[in-house]
Amino acid sequence: MTSTFTSPSGGAPHAAAPPAVAATGVSKVYGSGDAAVRALHEVSVGFARGAFTAIMGPSGSGKSTLMHCLAGLDTVTAGRIVLGDAEITGMGDRQLTMLRRDRVGFVFQAFNLLPTLTAEQNILLPLELAGRKPDRAWLDQVVDVVGLRDRLGHRPSELSGGQQQRVACARALVARPEVIFADEPTGNLDSRAGAEVLGFLRASVREMGRTIVMVTHDPVAASYADRVVFLRDGVITSELLRPTPDAVLDRLKSLGA
Repeated sequence: MTSTFTSPSGGAPHAAAPPAVAATGVSKVYGSGDAAVRALHEVSVGFARGAFTAIMGPSGSGKSTLMHCLAGLDTVTAGRIVLGDAEITGMGDRQLTMLRRDRVGFVFQAFNLLPTLTAEQNILLPLELAGRKPDRAWLDQVVDVVGLRDRLGHRPSELSGGQQQRVACARALVARPEVIFADEPTGNLDSRAGAEVLGFLRASVREMGRTIVMVTHDPVAASYADRVVFLRDGVITSELLRPTPDAVLDRLKSLGA
């Protein structure tokens, strides 16, 4: 069974444009023979530019595997992944490293900040590693959207969990990536700090035109997105536009999550 869900019409800006990242007929199998595990089965899905999309499903549904394949962090067994104008399936390690550095941003459950650097230094680290000078006007915009202006000189140990995750979000944004992939970005945060981070992610889409693909298990987190894509047993089963927490929860219950 092949699952095909394209970008929503009317659910988010720029929906008519080519997707920022898309999978076509993607399968992923770990192991071989009797020990083989099929994590994804012929998944086809596109993620609209300038939109916030959540990926959800029961444990083991393949949601994190799909995100890792879309981001070039994992290889596919079959099918194609296209990010912008580049087909990343078949790329070598060096090409993938450059693509992730220059065109993709990441926000993980763990903040992954360097403890000896200030918030500003952590934000600018990807540019420094790439040998690129920051666009100060863009940096100022990012800092203002995440609300960190008065925390730039603080080290991670001097910041709350929510502030550290906002630093991580700003770090993902500063290089102007085509897509930001967020893997359970509020998993280590309390509800208030989680709401702050999700509000920032939504603002980065609405006010800055960014594209975000987020894996989450939380219906409240998913309700911040424009669209939710649901997986079960490695297959996309449905999608939901303009989600509410209750609607997401009902859909998850139907999947046995």
